Amino acid sequence: MISKIFKYSSVVMVAATIAITGCSKLDNMNRDPTKPTTTQPQILLTGAQKSAMDILYSGLQNGYIGMEYAQFWSGNSRTNDAQYNLDEGNNSSFWNTLYTSALHNLDELVKQNNSKPAQASTTNQNGVALIMKCWIYQMLADTYGNLPYTDAFHVTSNITPKYDDAQAVYKSLLDTLQQQITVMDEKESSFNSGDVIYNGKVGAWKKLAHSLILRMAIRMADANPQMAQQLIEANYQGAFTSNTDNAQFQYINTAPNKFPYNESEREISEFFVTTTLTDYMKSINDPRLPMYARPAKNSDTIKGMPYGTAASDAKRLSPNDYSFPGTQAYSATMPGILMTYSEVEFILAEAAARGYNVGDAATHYQNGVRSSILYWSKLSNTPVSETEISDYLQRVPYAAADWRNVIGTQKWLSLYLQGFQAWFERTRLHFAKPGGSPLFIAPVSGSVDPSVTMVPYRLTYLKSEATQNAANYQSAASAIGGDKQGTKLWYNKF
Repeated sequence: MISKIFKYSSVVMVAATIAITGCSKLDNMNRDPTKPTTTQPQILLTGAQKSAMDILYSGLQNGYIGMEYAQFWSGNSRTNDAQYNLDEGNNSSFWNTLYTSALHNLDELVKQNNSKPAQASTTNQNGVALIMKCWIYQMLADTYGNLPYTDAFHVTSNITPKYDDAQAVYKSLLDTLQQQITVMDEKESSFNSGDVIYNGKVGAWKKLAHSLILRMAIRMADANPQMAQQLIEANYQGAFTSNTDNAQFQYINTAPNKFPYNESEREISEFFVTTTLTDYMKSINDPRLPMYARPAKNSDTIKGMPYGTAASDAKRLSPNDYSFPGTQAYSATMPGILMTYSEVEFILAEAAARGYNVGDAATHYQNGVRSSILYWSKLSNTPVSETEISDYLQRVPYAAADWRNVIGTQKWLSLYLQGFQAWFERTRLHFAKPGGSPLFIAPVSGSVDPSVTMVPYRLTYLKSEATQNAANYQSAASAIGGDKQGTKLWYNKF
């Protein structure tokens, strides 16, 4: 793995990142990825979308980091990851792929378009690319804290980029999203091919931009409540309004375009679902439980494993006594989720609970729960009736005095498989079960990271950065309070 992120030429990057051609349907893509014949914008876009989703939903990154830090899953034979022993190879791949593949392709796309005479279609194409860049940069900022941003792609003049303050990066990304909402024109075309997420629909990308602003704003709600309120009140009416708006990358059951972590060719046994997930879902008779987990082989019942149980733990049962994640989680056609309508509704529920002028908190909360259940019901082909949903909402009612725990638990459940987002929300909201009893536990066999007891707040920077970009690395580490997993990010106030 090449850990230095700023030494690739455009030609090498395109060759490395384009696993499919720039068609809007993945099943039409059959170009040899090692022999690119062009660097057309649509090919750059598809390469960026696929490389970002592939790494985000890889078992090594989403499984061992995101899903474990969110406490949805815990390891089978490999257990140190759930005890916060961050694997440097997995960490490096996450950082490198997002920078050198996804962001590089998007940067090249915009540069290529800007070298042409200005047209409405290229303005819209740039808008799509810039919205995607904002999504990826926020992912990086929420994962690491301060990060290379303004210097990231000045490869001809600076191969040791400085790290920008994460809060300043947030503000820049928000400005970019708001600008694209203004300049993108729904009456004009964008991509006729290459956009697997929205098939070039400008209006859909603008809705996503509004929704991403909500995600960023609520994440800073405890750190900068005035800005958060202003942003949410100004953008919520343009955000997602139903599951048909969901932003996702649809994989197909044909290599190399299958969901990156699937069991179409082998049984996956690396992870069990946790008792944190299964016991809570059982306690509220959650209809999504059989979609999120499958019965253990020995008992034919769903049984989670206590989080962070080491392979050497004497109380640990045989693998066949614990439940693997549900079949949909490992489906070859599972979509890579960027953002869903249910997340938007939970954001608005929290915003209303904080006193923002966005409507009724209980209504938004109920919309979030309902849309999540319906999404998973359709995805898993497991019918859930409206009566069942109504009964469920009676079991998990909204409570204004306990909004942080009530919204937090249901938002966490709705983010299943979106390991990184669920982890970010876990650390930001710092929620418990409704009523206040603990939901999460410390790793049963203990943390192997002395800076962390309950949960990491971030990933450490790449070890290669400490040697190859030493001055900027040291400055960034000092600015955030130390390059440790236990160092809180700027918006973590609990």
